[in-house]
Order: sequence, then C-alpha cells, then structure tokens
Amino acid sequence: MDSEKKKTEDLSFREAMADVTPLRSNDRIDPVPARTPAIARQRRRDEKNVIRELLSYPSDPAVLETGEELLFLRTGQQPRLLRRLRRGLFSVADTLEFIDQAINRGMGCVRIVHGKGLRSRDLPKLKIMTNQVLRKHPGVVAFASCRPVDGGTGATDVLLSGRNGARR
Repeated sequence: MDSEKKKTEDLSFREAMADVTPLRSNDRIDPVPARTPAIARQRRRDEKNVIRELLSYPSDPAVLETGEELLFLRTGQQPRLLRRLRRGLFSVADTLEFIDQAINRGMGCVRIVHGKGLRSRDLPKLKIMTNQVLRKHPGVVAFASCRPVDGGTGATDVLLSGRNGARR
C-alpha cells in the first residue's frame, strides 16, 4: 500500500507543477565535489598505538622478558666466568662494538643490544643471529643475556679473550 500512496503523491506533485517554468541562470556554476586527499586511517591508528605502547611501561621489568635467555661458555673455560658474567660483575667497555676491534683495543667485555624481537613476525631474528655469530667467533669466551636493569634478554654481555678478558 505504501507504493501506491507514493505513486499518488508523485502524480499529485507533477500535476501541481505542470504550469511552472524553471528559472534560467546563465552564470550558474555546477557544484563540483571537492576531492579530499586519501587518508591512511589504519596507519594513523598504528602510529597512535605504538606511541601508546611506548608510554605505557610496566612497573615490573620481568614482564618484558621473553624467557629466551642467551647463555654460552666455550669448552675449557671455567663455569664461574659465565656466572660472574650473568651477574653483571664484568665492567662493560662498550655497548656496541665489533668483536675483533674490541679485542684489538684490549676490551674484555662488550654489550650487544639486539632487541627482544617482540615485533618480529616469527622469531627474534637479530637475537638468533647474535647467538649464532658469537658461538662461532674464536675470540668469544662466553656470553649471557643481560640483567633486566641492563636490557634483559634484549641485550647480551660478551666476555672476550685478550688482555683484559679471560684467557683462551
């Protein structure tokens, strides 16, 4: 019944407007819709979420740990070296340094900050690569993930052979 009512109203309107003449305007400009630039809304949301995550820091540093601690002691070395390294008892000479250069400069312990890989799609790639490279390097005596205050599992202290480090 609604469609019949609508038809009746349309017919009534047309009959009422039958003798009306439209006004002519020579200077009329047809409105053109303004094109608004494309907005990457999801990107904006992602950036806001990153900022929000960075600003919300948990009070317990253990919450940040992934439980994937790196540990290594070269065969023939005393286990107490690794225990002391894990406790942060060695003075770290540099935060990021190429191992050969560190050994040549007489550094005994360096820190590599590789991150925890929390944003990696599958596995923490830099952390895995750090583990593999350090195990193969002949100048590395031992390495261990840092204490939570020094970066936890996102950084690794490396004990080097040489003058100030442990001997091979």
